[in-house]
Amino acid sequence: MHSAGKSLSAGLSLATMSTPTDLAGWLNQLRDHVSEIPPAEALQRQVQGALLLDVREDDERASGMPTGASGLSRGFLELQIEQLEPDRERELLLICGSGTRSLFAAEALQRMGYARVSSVQGGLNRWKAEGLPISRGLLDADARQRYARQLRLEQVGEAGQARLADACILLLGAGGLGSPAALYLAAAGVGRLTLVDDDVVERSNLHRQVIHADARVGMAKTESARAALLALNPTIQVDIHTTRLDAGNVEELIAGHDVVIDGADNFPARYLLTAATRRLGIPLVYGAVERFSGQVSVFDPRREDAPCYRCLFPDPPPPEAAPNCSEAGVLGVLPGIVGLLQATEALKLVLEIGEPLVGRLLQFDALGMQFRSTRLPRDPDCPGCGIGAHFEGHRDLAASCASA
Repeated sequence: MHSAGKSLSAGLSLATMSTPTDLAGWLNQLRDHVSEIPPAEALQRQVQGALLLDVREDDERASGMPTGASGLSRGFLELQIEQLEPDRERELLLICGSGTRSLFAAEALQRMGYARVSSVQGGLNRWKAEGLPISRGLLDADARQRYARQLRLEQVGEAGQARLADACILLLGAGGLGSPAALYLAAAGVGRLTLVDDDVVERSNLHRQVIHADARVGMAKTESARAALLALNPTIQVDIHTTRLDAGNVEELIAGHDVVIDGADNFPARYLLTAATRRLGIPLVYGAVERFSGQVSVFDPRREDAPCYRCLFPDPPPPEAAPNCSEAGVLGVLPGIVGLLQATEALKLVLEIGEPLVGRLLQFDALGMQFRSTRLPRDPDCPGCGIGAHFEGHRDLAASCASA
């Protein structure tokens, strides 16, 4: 065989083959220019630091890949290889089903300047026949199709999608904030959603609580929301609790979840959630709306420097200072915007990407179409998380506002 530095002219592809004879001829030419190695040798080189790259399609890799291999479909190879491996001097070992596509893929990488590229003889078929290690695919064919656009994000990929599938997120309230948050978390593939709400669907809800429908007026919001979520994504689990959150059940309801989303938009619930999430070490994604404005933040007790909700509101305001939605009104799209921001923060927390709104308060003014982010430092005198804070048990406050 010739060295990997040589290459054929641009344009080689399976699409150019019109007959088996043409294909055989091209493969013979490729083998004069691309190094081929047996699977056992490929495994040895992989252990020594080479990158083993499975160039089969996503649905093919779902059934399993060589252990430790990275997946990158042949159709996206030239577009994404530099993100996966920018070092053109690293040894790359390409494998497909039978050893044909990997030859064409290896030649393409040679033309891009990758100097040490080899194709695995016989592909995965021979790899399996020789009893070499196989890892089961993280995602099945349905998941690969359903989340195809999301999987292409390097910050998500298969590992991130599997993490989402394993995640448990609780949403308090299936109303204006909970509706968009739940819909997009379900669409993103969060494996288990828990909905807590004791209210029923009313016609006056529908202009902002888009998870519900006119035909479900009078139904429990949890039941209505579950029907909508499972219609959108039947592969997830939706647990419901048609009950009011109170001091006696708050910890039992939220225990075991990775993230809690506050969609209740009332002060009694927020103070209960703040205390319980701090005690259990669960991040709380806060959101609130009124008229034409909204705000979002993340209170993460896992971070020592993170503030809590009571750093923002040390004590509940008097009822006249916190009118409920039916009294003050709210533009229908506003809870949608804030709920989507909450869903975004929840996904970032699960995937451990980006910079969550910890220690920051994001405020939105719909009339001026402006976002403003302000620092929200931890208050050393905070009654919830300050130096002298002392937990004396959960207690219920008088309800001041229904869910958004």
